[in-house]
Amino acid sequence: MKLAILDRDGTLNQWGARGFIGHPDEWVAVPGALEAVSRLNRAGWHVVIATNQPGLGRGLFDVIELNAVHAKMHRELAAVGGRVEAVFFCPHAPDEECRCRKPGPALFEQIVERYGAEGREIWAIGSGAEHLQAGLALGAHLVFVESTARPVACSDADLPAGSERYADLEAVVNMLLPLGEDEVPQPVAEPPPSH
Repeated sequence: MKLAILDRDGTLNQWGARGFIGHPDEWVAVPGALEAVSRLNRAGWHVVIATNQPGLGRGLFDVIELNAVHAKMHRELAAVGGRVEAVFFCPHAPDEECRCRKPGPALFEQIVERYGAEGREIWAIGSGAEHLQAGLALGAHLVFVESTARPVACSDADLPAGSERYADLEAVVNMLLPLGEDEVPQPVAEPPPSH
């Protein structure tokens, strides 16, 4: 099994101007990210999202609005042949001290339980140290993607040891998939009969 657990904000979509995405109009894909997910899908990868959504706990938006944001995400992915199989989210504010808020491991544990995956099969890919720290607890491969609009900068010192760093999700997929692995084989056309 090949399982990619993506962070949402800064990895799949751009950061919101308000520091969060509370409305579908605010959800804007990172250039090339949706196509990168589609390539993973075609190569047989399972792709899920694990995301902290403290705006729910703070009352900045509700679950109906969050679902509308994710509906837009799913539509835009489908338009390029991509699919995120599930979205796991923590609805708590940081001061609620839950286990599901990354870097806590509970979201990743739920994903692993659902898919029956082992650490070596999991790729934690995100634009924040907390996402990689959650993956570290399960022995996942750790991949940091740059996010120029991230509200708080993330240096190499913030990342768990052994983390790899790439410019964006597209660059990660280029590394994961050997050239052409994600292409659907096309039937070879028979040459026309010669007379």
